[in-house]
Amino acid sequence: MSEQNSVNTGINAPKSLAWTMIVFGLIGWIGAFALTLERFHVAANPDAVLGCDLNVFISCKSVMLTPTARLFGFPNSLIGLAAFMAPIIVGFAILAGAKFAMWFWRLFLVGNTLGFIFVLFLFSQSLFVINVLCPYCMVAWAGMIPIFWHLFLFSAKEDIVPMPIRTTSFWDWAAARPWRITLVFELLIILAIVIRFWANWGPTFRKLGWF
Repeated sequence: MSEQNSVNTGINAPKSLAWTMIVFGLIGWIGAFALTLERFHVAANPDAVLGCDLNVFISCKSVMLTPTARLFGFPNSLIGLAAFMAPIIVGFAILAGAKFAMWFWRLFLVGNTLGFIFVLFLFSQSLFVINVLCPYCMVAWAGMIPIFWHLFLFSAKEDIVPMPIRTTSFWDWAAARPWRITLVFELLIILAIVIRFWANWGPTFRKLGWF
C-alpha cells in the first residue's frame, strides 16, 4: 500500500487486531490497576502482607519496594494505567470503522515498541537482578506481548515498517499467523522463568498443596 494512498484513505486494520488490542489491553490494564492498589496498600501499611506475596521468589511487595519499580520517580504501574488505554481506545475505534493514516500507525507502533522494550527490561530485572517474580507485573507483561507482536506483524505486512522486498512473503506469512509468533515468544519467556527459578518450584508447589 502506497503512503500517498494511506494518507488519503487511511489503512484498514483487521478486526482481529482490534480485538487483540482491546482484550489484552484490558488484561494489561487490570494488572497495572491491581499493582497500583497494592502499592497504595503498602504505602498506608508498610508491614502489610499482600495477597500476591506467595513466597520469597513470588512477591509483589518485594519487587515494588525496589528502585526498579519506580524508575521515573513514581510507581511503574501508573505508566501502565495510562499506556494500556491507548490500544483499548484504538481497538474500539477500528471496530467502529475508523481508518488511521500511515503517520498515526508509525507513531502508535513506536509507542508500543517502547512499551515492549520496557517490559523486557523489567522482565530481565526481575529474573537476574531482583530475583523475584511479581504476579501482577506478569499479568501486565502478558497483556503487552500479544499487542506488540500483532501490531508489529500487521505493520510489516502493510509496509508501515519498511521491510526488504525479498522478505515480503515471510511477513505476509507471519502476519497471517500472529498467534504462532506470540506463542513461541511467550513460551521462551516461560522457559526462562522455569529455568531461572528451577530450585524454587518444588517447595512452592508443595506449599500450595499441588503435590
